[in-house]
Amino acid sequence: MNDIDKKQNQSIKLLRTLIIVLIILIVGVVIYLVYDKLYGNSETINKIDNNDINIKKTTTTKLLDGTYLIDVSDVVDNVMPSIVAITSKTTTSYGLGTTYQTGAGSGIIIDKTNDKLLILTNQHVVDESDKITVQFVDNKAVDASVLGKSSSYDIALISVKLTDLESSTLNSIKIATLGDSTKLEVGEGIIAIGNALGYGQSVTTGVISALNREVTVDNYTANMIQIDAAINGGNSGGALLNSSGEVIGINSVKYSSKTTSTNSSIEGMGFAIPISDISDLITKLKEGKILSEEQRGYLGIKGIMITDSLKEYYDLPKGIYVSQSINPKLLKGDIITSIESNTIKSFSTLNSVLEEKKSKEIVNITIKRKTISGYKDIKLQIELLSYKEAS
Repeated sequence: MNDIDKKQNQSIKLLRTLIIVLIILIVGVVIYLVYDKLYGNSETINKIDNNDINIKKTTTTKLLDGTYLIDVSDVVDNVMPSIVAITSKTTTSYGLGTTYQTGAGSGIIIDKTNDKLLILTNQHVVDESDKITVQFVDNKAVDASVLGKSSSYDIALISVKLTDLESSTLNSIKIATLGDSTKLEVGEGIIAIGNALGYGQSVTTGVISALNREVTVDNYTANMIQIDAAINGGNSGGALLNSSGEVIGINSVKYSSKTTSTNSSIEGMGFAIPISDISDLITKLKEGKILSEEQRGYLGIKGIMITDSLKEYYDLPKGIYVSQSINPKLLKGDIITSIESNTIKSFSTLNSVLEEKKSKEIVNITIKRKTISGYKDIKLQIELLSYKEAS
């Protein structure tokens, strides 16, 4: 074999070696990418910068079995100083005895004036309470008073005097950031914080199950956000948060069941008031435009909201069916369809108008009254009754 042949053989061997090394490198890169895809470490899915503090983030980690763990600790650490626990105390006297009832709820710090800290909660958390106590993130508790409340939205605004707060408490609390609930999507991840069962603040997570769910509790009807995050007694008035830590709802209602039947037991059906639906109301409560029960006027009726299903089943017009009335102009069986040119969509429509009207004021309403030939539209001017007259 001459020198030329030897050099050719050496070149062929070197080329084969390079090809083998290249194939090994490619296979190694492919294996690494596949492994990282299946078993890789945490990846950031969202970042927030809330109230000009350090950037916080929510992370999700994939485990070896393919499941995911969601870490919301940074978001919770950021928001928890804005959440309070509320304890209410009600005194009831009977005969020679007196009983005391306590209730638990939650609230959200939404603003601060020159002398007060303003806290948003549900009306039913503080309604008819003789004493209200608010506990902050540093576990310090002070007395609070009701600034205003709205039965049409089950919302109350309570306040704490700044002079009652220690400097350490003032330095530890924050004002919550209110989000935009009109931009929510079904399936979006959410966080619920509240004073569950009065044990102190707890955190649950889940998703938005549905939007614009019509929910009726007593005479309060509203379109709510349905969630599957666990909420319990004491969560009422607490914050529903998006992944950025913004308040997008007020946790208010939970469907539950005492049975164990698979057909009747209920799990994962909580409801929250969308924050954007009450933005105007919050402003009115701050400005003192919502009248107290003693000041406001009343129609003097009890009624039933004719929902879409009742409308179809009983062939009735949509509105509020008058089941009882002490107002001479309104009869049992009348259906109120509008008030002050506002179409009745729920009890909230009616109550939101009346909350700004004093007794003896005149309101314009439209009813449908049943006649031999069917329902007839009738326009009425109603003089509102006082609290004592309507009670």
